[in-house]
Amino acid sequence: MAQQKLYAGAKLREMRLRLSLTQKEFAAKLGVSLPYLNQMENNNRPVSTTVVLALAQEFGLDVTELSAGDSERLVSDMREVMADPVFADDAPPMADLRLTASNAPALARALLTLHRAYRQTHERLASLDEALGREDARIQASPWEEVRDFFHYCDNYIDAVDRAAENFCGRLDARTAAIAALDQAGISVVFGDIDGLRKFDPAGKVLRLSNRASPQTQLFQLLLQVALLRQNDLLEATLDFAKFHSEAARSIAKIGLANYFAGAAMMPYRQFLDAAVECRHDLELLSTRFGASIEQVAHRLSTLQRPGAKGVPFFFVRVDQAGTITKRHSATRLQFARFGGACPLWNVHRAFETPGRFLRQLAETPDGVRYISLARDVSKPGGSFGSPVRRYAIALGCEVRHADALVYADTLDVSQDSAYEPIGISCRICERRDCHQRSVPPLERRLRINTDQRGVLPYEVS
Repeated sequence: MAQQKLYAGAKLREMRLRLSLTQKEFAAKLGVSLPYLNQMENNNRPVSTTVVLALAQEFGLDVTELSAGDSERLVSDMREVMADPVFADDAPPMADLRLTASNAPALARALLTLHRAYRQTHERLASLDEALGREDARIQASPWEEVRDFFHYCDNYIDAVDRAAENFCGRLDARTAAIAALDQAGISVVFGDIDGLRKFDPAGKVLRLSNRASPQTQLFQLLLQVALLRQNDLLEATLDFAKFHSEAARSIAKIGLANYFAGAAMMPYRQFLDAAVECRHDLELLSTRFGASIEQVAHRLSTLQRPGAKGVPFFFVRVDQAGTITKRHSATRLQFARFGGACPLWNVHRAFETPGRFLRQLAETPDGVRYISLARDVSKPGGSFGSPVRRYAIALGCEVRHADALVYADTLDVSQDSAYEPIGISCRICERRDCHQRSVPPLERRLRINTDQRGVLPYEVS
């Protein structure tokens, strides 16, 4: 297989500007001519091996940062946007989408923001009866989606917060360190029968935690409160950098960053990465060792993208029983649908049928990339009789080239083409013509309707 050429013009240009260097100065340090650098920055030439080595030696760059992860995510998101019927007659070719993502990523993100506002306008019009006469019926970006996209485009790794969490515990275990930090701040921790998981009284300086919650959840909530109280300046600085469009988005993001700190403190980066490599990413062993839940461990594995010390690039997703994606992140080329549910052929949906068991799947996406996917149901009891149980399923996976690093790949024959199940992103942008689980026609294809015959679907995709 021919090696894929590396085009990273936007990242080269961003690095040069960050270093306050002119093109001439940057070219001299890289040992290339000025015209050659200009061509690389405009993606007219791929980044050469010589330049990659010079970046590493001269600037200490982790060369994996030049990967096309961001571009691939933008291309996937733009492709889904372009599948909207409003673009039916004017959808640009894939080559144009890739060019935009590589050369003008800010323009690509602006397009995504504009389309999101367009969709929300339609949703408001659909509920016009409720919206009429309300002062807050103006169009505004969904704070939840804005925060989700912030973490998505940060590779779900926030360096400053992650390092602060790693340094927090020192030689103490996370629980002892959390209680000591709260005690230092004059805050008492009380476990009792309360509604919800956590209640903090700032005036009385009392933190109440539910005694119905699991030990993992209690510890997570302890660390979350530590983040909000002891790491507030760091969280606020990170939020200032993100420049959210509304106070609601900023508030949601602050909780997200505090959650991030809690998970990173429970599972400190280097210690957790070393343990994951040692046990070949056995989720149950990691859960026991770090006192975390299976979902917390899976989520943490998807964040191990620190420059210079990256783990296996995983995707992580959580879906509810209706198939709606409630959490999503991908450090791989696999991208999730921004709107709607995940592909029904994916094993994450079957996890509800086999509670307490791990399901393994070898899958191939329409672009020919192959993955190993691990799925399991996650139940969250209410803690008392009659309390509702929240049920989800999670999936964790990576490209099959990393199979040797996963204990779950043992006994799977990854060399057999027939072992891979075809999956997609979502039906409306999936290119597969003969999928028996297709729920809606693909928006980028014309349909043929034959009234004299009927196959699995009532139409044929041309």
